[in-house]
Amino acid sequence: MGLAFASAPSIAAAQERVTGTNHPVKVDLRVEGPDGLLFKGKIRTKGHEVTTATGGTHRCDGTNGGINPSAVPTPTAALDDAARKRHFTWDGTWFASFDDYSVDTIKNVSGGASAYWNISVNGTSTPVGGCQFKLEPGDAVAFTWTAF
Repeated sequence: MGLAFASAPSIAAAQERVTGTNHPVKVDLRVEGPDGLLFKGKIRTKGHEVTTATGGTHRCDGTNGGINPSAVPTPTAALDDAARKRHFTWDGTWFASFDDYSVDTIKNVSGGASAYWNISVNGTSTPVGGCQFKLEPGDAVAFTWTAF
């Protein structure tokens, strides 16, 4: 009987890894512009549809590009939630070929022709787009204005 109880959490954890989850997670979000900090705060987020003025409405839930088999929290969804909850703007272009947004402007600061908004999680640039990367509880998400 002790064996059954001991193995139950590992079975549940294995099932969660296989199926994925879109349960809300709390992450630390930081937006760093060319002249300093634009936003810093804890954000509760999960994958969801995102709407931008330039890019329109698209899913941003980790299933983009077939990266994750089911919906999960993502960095761009976290940025979108922060913008809505803390009343600031952001905009991004949708690229159907990547099934993801390119973040173009945050709080009226544009990457423009000489810079872009880099996305990193726990200090490492994401290897996939901001609607594709799966966030975990407590992750440190950063959008950093980066000059070419």
